[in-house]
Amino acid sequence: MAADGQVTLGATVMKHSAKKIRRLYQDKVLAGFAGSTADAFSLFSRFENKLEQFAGNLGRSAVELAKDWRTDKMLRHLEALLIVCDAQQTFILSGNGDVIEPDEGIVAIGSGGSFALAAARALMENTDLSAREIAEKSMKIAGQICIYTNDQMTVEELKAS
Repeated sequence: MAADGQVTLGATVMKHSAKKIRRLYQDKVLAGFAGSTADAFSLFSRFENKLEQFAGNLGRSAVELAKDWRTDKMLRHLEALLIVCDAQQTFILSGNGDVIEPDEGIVAIGSGGSFALAAARALMENTDLSAREIAEKSMKIAGQICIYTNDQMTVEELKAS
């Protein structure tokens, strides 16, 4: 999983080196966000509680968080998107109740997400690059196109279990 480090407030870059990826549940799960930082941190905490509650079952935890996020009066106003993954599965979670597992195993969110997703798909189909290299190159391409994405990346990997 790769994330840029840019935080913007309106049209102003406020921070260049934010860490938008967290390791959760005994370092077996990665979670990344786009959107409001405070909202994302609240969701990370709630998601980690779901992982504990369901013994690390990523799919069940993702569905339960999405249900809470959509139906809870306070949570439904949170403005963020999450990507969560373990060594076998990847999901995008939203406040609309979406729990999306991609066909190709590639997902992207945020302002530069569409650019990174397109680049990653092209690289996956046309190169022999590793997943890490594809993530890094895709984020670099997104940063060259999207004004809300920079090239100061955080990359986290999970080892296959």
